[in-house]
Amino acid sequence: MLQEYTAVIKQDEGVWIGWIEEVPGVNCQETTRETLLASLRITLAEAL
Repeated sequence: MLQEYTAVIKQDEGVWIGWIEEVPGVNCQETTRETLLASLRITLAEAL
């Protein structure tokens, strides 16, 4: 069974920031949206 998580992403002054709501401490900052999503996936996998 796959677990689903909520990624919150925002662009602020040219930088993309994001975090996973259900897992404290999983947050990232990148220059592109695509890179941010990849970083969030990696960081979430490491946290789990």
